[in-house]
Amino acid sequence: MPRFCYPLIILLLIASGIVCKAQGESTLDTVNDNVLFERQWSLGLHVNTNGWGLKFRRGKNLSFLTQRLLEIEFSTFKTTKEIKSTNLLYSDSKSYVYGKLNYLYFLRGGMGIRHILNRKPYWGGVELCYIAYGGVTVGIAKPVYLYIVTGDVVTEERYDPAKHGIDKIYGRAPFLTGILNTKFYPGIYGKGGLEFEFGTLNKRIQSIEVGFNLDYEPVAIPLMAYNTPQHFFLTLYASFSLGKRYNK
Repeated sequence: MPRFCYPLIILLLIASGIVCKAQGESTLDTVNDNVLFERQWSLGLHVNTNGWGLKFRRGKNLSFLTQRLLEIEFSTFKTTKEIKSTNLLYSDSKSYVYGKLNYLYFLRGGMGIRHILNRKPYWGGVELCYIAYGGVTVGIAKPVYLYIVTGDVVTEERYDPAKHGIDKIYGRAPFLTGILNTKFYPGIYGKGGLEFEFGTLNKRIQSIEVGFNLDYEPVAIPLMAYNTPQHFFLTLYASFSLGKRYNK
């Protein structure tokens, strides 16, 4: 089973538990809640085919069926070529990813719309929407540092495939080593998908979203040694969100 499936299973279990709780809400609360709220916010956790992340959204209604939202999102990114290794020459060596040049993260900020395809009835159910977002993205590339063995000395050095063969690598250095050498790659992103909102109370947001995200960086980002640096980063994702609707 692909590694990204395990967090997705956890998300689905959490969501199913909340659905069971929502079914216990009283009918009176449900009827009183059947109003159109002007504004909303939500906080979500997502897993994707190359990592995981967090998002925050806030917006307001443009019409009965359409909302405009702003989002801020943080996401990790790992290539499918990453394989953890250890140096068998040293019994206490630390694991590392051979050939990895940079840790990569994305910070996104954008605007989008959420359009309701079918509203759920006042007694509860599932509301189906489509979403579309776009905006600016910043690729954050933190270089990989390793413990390198030279004779009897072990030093922390930035990984250089031309200098550091497998026999010289003792293991990964602490993550914060070399953090001041982090580079930032501004670009743009686009996102599309479907949102399934469930529960009985309209003022409470409980939803699962599935879709795709595409980041484009004009300056290519190097991730693995001997691989062409990338401009495009396409991921499929699933997310779970909680939030609130309200009026001014």
